Amino acid sequence: MLFAERLLYTRKKKKISQEELARKLGVHAPIIGRYERDEVKPSVEVATKIAEALEVSLDYLTGLSDLELDKNIIDIITSLQNLNLEDKQHITTTINALIRDAKTRNAYK
Repeated sequence: MLFAERLLYTRKKKKISQEELARKLGVHAPIIGRYERDEVKPSVEVATKIAEALEVSLDYLTGLSDLELDKNIIDIITSLQNLNLEDKQHITTTINALIRDAKTRNAYK
């Protein structure tokens, strides 16, 4: 049931109609409703297209992760993964420092 719930929640959150999502996937609109009511399960290929269209990870939609990563964060992580070790370490150090500073600022608000 988790996929159905998260599909419905994410689609509504992003203000995408069933018809619009169906158009992006190349399917008929009623099938989106059937996915959301958990009457049928999409194939892996269709589920992947749904995640891409909604700009969330497939792990989030299927319940493997509770963290809703948006497409921009996924793209940044993918880019980071493709760098050489030295560049990864420099960027990770910088990101960790920025996160630490943000947490500190939020603690004093």
